[in-house]
Amino acid sequence: MDINLTLIGQTIAMIVFVWLCMKFIWPPLLSAIEERQETIAHGLAAAERGEQRLEEAQAQADEIVNDARKQATGILDQAHSRANEIVAEGKADGVTERDRQLTAAKAEIEQEANRAREDLRGQVSAIAIASAEKILQREIDGKQHEDILGKLAQEL
Repeated sequence: MDINLTLIGQTIAMIVFVWLCMKFIWPPLLSAIEERQETIAHGLAAAERGEQRLEEAQAQADEIVNDARKQATGILDQAHSRANEIVAEGKADGVTERDRQLTAAKAEIEQEANRAREDLRGQVSAIAIASAEKILQREIDGKQHEDILGKLAQEL
């Protein structure tokens, strides 16, 4: 192969082309590539930060939910204990009212019994007076008279 002026011209043209590419085209391409790499790196870092924040937010949400459940359980326990207190108070009030009514009923029964006794005493007195009148009408001797009055006194 012969080296001629065409080959030297093509070599010089190639060297000038490569030098022009390296001087004017290569730096913007490299800067665009580096800029793109930085953008991708920032995007990946932001995605990682986002995942970390998401995990933190999820952990906070779980903690808030657990706290809310604990509070709800506490409120329910308080409500149950208050309900039990109200039931106990109601039972105590019911027992007190029952005792009061029972005492009032016993007093009323005692009064009715006393009234019945008084009525019975009045009737017995009336019977005793009627018996005494009959005795006096018959003219019995003193001994029979005392026997009859003793029996009536025992009955009273």
